[in-house]
Amino acid sequence: MDHATVLLVDDEEDLRRSLGQGLELSGQDVFATGVAEDALERISRDFYGVLITDIRMPGTDGFQVMKQAFEIDPALPVVLITGHGDVPLAVEAMRAGAYDFLEKPFSVSHLASVVERALDRRRLVLENRKLREELADRTGLESRLVGRTPAMELLRRNVTALATTDADVLILGETGSGKEVVSRALHDEGPRKDKPFVALNCGALPAEIIESELFGHEKGAFTGASGQRIGKLEHAHGGTVFLDEIESMPLELQVKLLRVIENRTIERLGSNKPIELDVRFIAATKEDLEAAGKEGRFRLDLFYRLNVVNVAIPPLRDRPEDIPLLFRHLTVEARARYRREIPDIGDDYLAGLMARDWPGNVRELRNVADRFVLGLEQMPEPQSGSGASLFEQVASYERTLIAAELKRNDGAIKPTYENLGLSRKALYEKMRKYELGKDAVLSA
Repeated sequence: MDHATVLLVDDEEDLRRSLGQGLELSGQDVFATGVAEDALERISRDFYGVLITDIRMPGTDGFQVMKQAFEIDPALPVVLITGHGDVPLAVEAMRAGAYDFLEKPFSVSHLASVVERALDRRRLVLENRKLREELADRTGLESRLVGRTPAMELLRRNVTALATTDADVLILGETGSGKEVVSRALHDEGPRKDKPFVALNCGALPAEIIESELFGHEKGAFTGASGQRIGKLEHAHGGTVFLDEIESMPLELQVKLLRVIENRTIERLGSNKPIELDVRFIAATKEDLEAAGKEGRFRLDLFYRLNVVNVAIPPLRDRPEDIPLLFRHLTVEARARYRREIPDIGDDYLAGLMARDWPGNVRELRNVADRFVLGLEQMPEPQSGSGASLFEQVASYERTLIAAELKRNDGAIKPTYENLGLSRKALYEKMRKYELGKDAVLSA
């Protein structure tokens, strides 16, 4: 996003000059003019800035200037300058959508603080529009595995590369991180997409029926087996079997699964007839299976067989930059489910989401998005025990982001401000604010 511009319209040259100089001293780029049309020409739906206009001017007054600006973009923040007798008109303008008004005389520092708040709102509007456009443009994997961070780009590349192969895959990820979403993407983006996708949660099936569920059985194979049953593995012929929470599978069944994976044949319970099996196995776990194997809780030979190719899903806390885009994506899904309009998503609200730890990962964020669309979600609370205000948490997070980007670029300024969507001036200002000298960053 370009650096912000303040459009200042006032027919009094001395006031225009003094206000313009004062705003420039506060760090703003200012375009000051006595001709409203010159300012209006600079406004577009992508314009990052704020319009300040005096109400009382010859020809086109400030009220008309505001209306013309709103015809271009109704969300543009407009600040009106009023004389004492113009306050009722300014109040009417506020009802019509003006951001704020200042009654003469006022200090430049007060105007600067109003401008800063207005620019924060404008930035949020533009970012939300950009997010909506990105979501609308996303198809395929980008709409399934949402995120712009390098970790998510790597995940999508890995899924794309593996989807066209028949390689068995082990997915590693915390609870709620999206292991089944990744497994379905591996299936749907590959040649098996028109064949069955069979998902089994090994932790949700009673141990006594897992074997029958997987392999099926013949009539009379055990008490209550009144007929033949086709197991999940056989049903998935030609497609994909997803074994979630595979660490929960009983050890004795792990031996049989290993044999199936190696030989690609099964035998129904109560039968000795081998059945050829054409399936791809995708297993998922939230545990360290190698450590579990060394502790005797998981067969190491099965782990080594599954771990030829693995895909790791980054936890949400490691990619907070993805939260605004992902949250909006989840609210769009919730809107479709509940047939509710999405409330305005405020900057403070998103900052609060980004400051949380998210132990439940994307699943937890989805629940918050559902509650948000239903009107049940409150402003996220600061992390317990942090003792920091929301402003302090957001500032701390912003400092961390800038420091990380500087370090990633070996202290180079140009790629840093470009990647962060800042101007060079804005980056230097933030580096001064957070005491981020290049030497300090590189030694961090």
